[in-house]
Amino acid sequence: MFLTRFQINAARRNARKLLASPHAMHAAVRAGFADAADYERPAARTLWRLDTPTTATVHLYIVSPGRPDLTHLVEQAGWPTSDEAWTTREYDGLLASLRPGQEWAFRLTANPTHSGRKTAEAKETQRFGYLREHEQTAWLLGRAERHGFALATQQDGRPNLRIHRRQTQSFKRGMGTVTLTTATYDGILHVTDADSLRRTLTSGIGHAKAYGCGLLTLAPVQGRQ
Repeated sequence: MFLTRFQINAARRNARKLLASPHAMHAAVRAGFADAADYERPAARTLWRLDTPTTATVHLYIVSPGRPDLTHLVEQAGWPTSDEAWTTREYDGLLASLRPGQEWAFRLTANPTHSGRKTAEAKETQRFGYLREHEQTAWLLGRAERHGFALATQQDGRPNLRIHRRQTQSFKRGMGTVTLTTATYDGILHVTDADSLRRTLTSGIGHAKAYGCGLLTLAPVQGRQ
């Protein structure tokens, strides 16, 4: 597995088009893998996420079974004259190092949803996004155990968790329109099941993974690891 970071030049016209459409960004990410096996395998798939550490900076993170070639993205939405257009690192070392009891800072952009009642008009059961912060918190808490972790708690007993970039976005896909509810979670977790967490890191959490949701990333807790 590989972890890649690519800095997007948001001032470029094509970059703004990609940032406005998760469907277009998904196609751009997919184009970085000539071999289908590098994009998706039975036990792992390619996941991506957009992070905005500052208002003027946008990073694209990709976790993938194979090493991507993002030359096309550099030409469309990056800095073609940069010496280091993107960085790709081996991910297997971190995955192998996971042990129960470890504490990690984490970030996750997800599509917190619930299933609605199937109607005669709908061919499939519809999913509806959770819009309220407490519902989005409960959504993650309800999935943590099966994904191999538990949220750390603060001194007041509440989860060590912050939710931001809560938004509902609509974009075109083919002849239709997709409406996507997303939220970004930052917090601290404890590893409870290392194998389950490894699967989570390589397969994602929740729905809409093709559209930039589901990628959980870990970092040392500042001052403690």
